[in-house]
Amino acid sequence: MTALDELRPTRGWRVIRWAALAVAILAVGIGAVFGMQLGTDPTLVDSPLIGRPAPTRELPYLERGGTLPLAELRGQIVVVNFWASWCAACREEHPALVAAARDYQAAGVTFIGVDYQDRGGSAIGFLDEMGRGPGRYVTDPGSQLALDFGVFGIPETFFLDRTGTIVAKITGPANRALLSRVLDALLAGRQPESRANGPVQPAPPSPGGPG
Repeated sequence: MTALDELRPTRGWRVIRWAALAVAILAVGIGAVFGMQLGTDPTLVDSPLIGRPAPTRELPYLERGGTLPLAELRGQIVVVNFWASWCAACREEHPALVAAARDYQAAGVTFIGVDYQDRGGSAIGFLDEMGRGPGRYVTDPGSQLALDFGVFGIPETFFLDRTGTIVAKITGPANRALLSRVLDALLAGRQPESRANGPVQPAPPSPGGPG
């Protein structure tokens, strides 16, 4: 065996080692990129309603008689959440909304849950199962308020400042950290950012949803 023959395996192993090292570096780099993406805030979205006065209507309460005039909520920070019993993402976000409504009640934040294209019995059953926060639950006959807000699907959540101006919007299911981030900014007098936090679910083909 020549000296050249003795060197060939060594060179081969060196090539394999360098190739393995390159693959490992590439994998780490890809993992870091995905890790950074997963750790960032949800994608920012623009809404033509930001900075405009919120629609004002009188909405029937879901579980009792009477109506809620939205105009009477001026002077409070208001969270308007469109939801329904048939909406899977609404079930996902509901505990966060209930918790935030309780935590921010003393700070003068009012949560309004607007039942969207749903049956009253199904909506009440949803609340019986999932729980109720200190907010107010109303219905939206003819989806008029949803049309005023430009709701495409649910869940969608709008934030109103004390002047009744729409200042932020979350598209998709809200979570506790995201709700706190927006509300803390509002309470501190800062402009919050609107965010897309996931897909929304359009209304089912038949009015009132399943069930």
